[in-house]
Amino acid sequence: WSEKLWKHAAIYVNPEVAGGGGISQAQGIAGFTNGEAFRVGQPAPAFYLARLFIQQTIALSEKRISIGENANEAYKTKPEKYIDLIFGKFSNADYFDKNSFSHDPRTQFLNWSLMSNGAWDYAANVRGYTVGGIIEYGTENFSWRTGLTLLPLQANGNDLNFKISKARAWVTEIEKRFLINKRKTIIRLLAYHNTANMGNYNQAVLQLESPDITKTRANGRTKYGIGINAEQDLNNGIGIFARSSWNDGKNESWAFTEIDRSVSLGMQFEGYRWKRPKDTFGVGTVLNGISKEHQSYLAAGGLGFIIGDGRLNYKNEFATEIYYKANLFSDTFFLSPNIQYVNNPGYNKDRGPAFLGAIRVHIQF
Repeated sequence: WSEKLWKHAAIYVNPEVAGGGGISQAQGIAGFTNGEAFRVGQPAPAFYLARLFIQQTIALSEKRISIGENANEAYKTKPEKYIDLIFGKFSNADYFDKNSFSHDPRTQFLNWSLMSNGAWDYAANVRGYTVGGIIEYGTENFSWRTGLTLLPLQANGNDLNFKISKARAWVTEIEKRFLINKRKTIIRLLAYHNTANMGNYNQAVLQLESPDITKTRANGRTKYGIGINAEQDLNNGIGIFARSSWNDGKNESWAFTEIDRSVSLGMQFEGYRWKRPKDTFGVGTVLNGISKEHQSYLAAGGLGFIIGDGRLNYKNEFATEIYYKANLFSDTFFLSPNIQYVNNPGYNKDRGPAFLGAIRVHIQF
């Protein structure tokens, strides 16, 4: 639901109902295989407020461009040159690290490390939402955006920490749009810096008893990292994408998942070639890794909030995903079979490979 307020301003409200749980309580794979699975421990459907925010656009040019019928867009056009101010409850993934071919687990890839830069420990509660503010400057071919948002009180927790002097997340992204051989190209560069009550991997390993990262938590600990995200249109409805990300990996993973290095690559094919223009076929692969400090902690018997086997025969986690989104019966109904292959789940060479299948139903209203 959205409502225009005053000139170039609107309020947006998104209630959601969600339930269920991931395989093995969404544990055991760092690049988990279902982007719609939350670790809330509540399989029964529950109602909650996903988004409640105000957006103010400041026009910097007379010319306006069409933005079409998009979700959470009260206006059908936008100034070609503008400043956007957003404040309230939202998902950082709504504004940062977007990609036309690999971003939305409801319609594209399901794997966590394909829908986003895996090493971006992006600020969110367990359902993927946070509270804060974003400022964005945009022109026809360039955007810069930065945000300050809240982190959860506990690692991967549901309650946010409103003491911003002790816990906060900064993220900034530069996006450049241009043409190569008359085909759309987009490159995004992202950097982030989180501060929270994190544990430290090296301190945990030094414990006399079995290492427990939660016993080393201290205010003021940080995690920082960078990411690059690129997409390229090719001919006949084909697009390719790639991401690469890194974080320092010294302190505890706090909000997203336990990935400190990640590289992904994939392609999307629209069904024009086989006369089904609303269908989509996608294939993507991702290689995830963790820092030496993180490896030592898991090898000593430590557990994170999503992975840990009591020991570790380390090797990078590797996953490949294939999906086909078929438009059936009406323009608003889609059925998507999905297959994933995961080797060395949880970075453990002694585990896997695992094959996982899924069927996704998507209905638009």
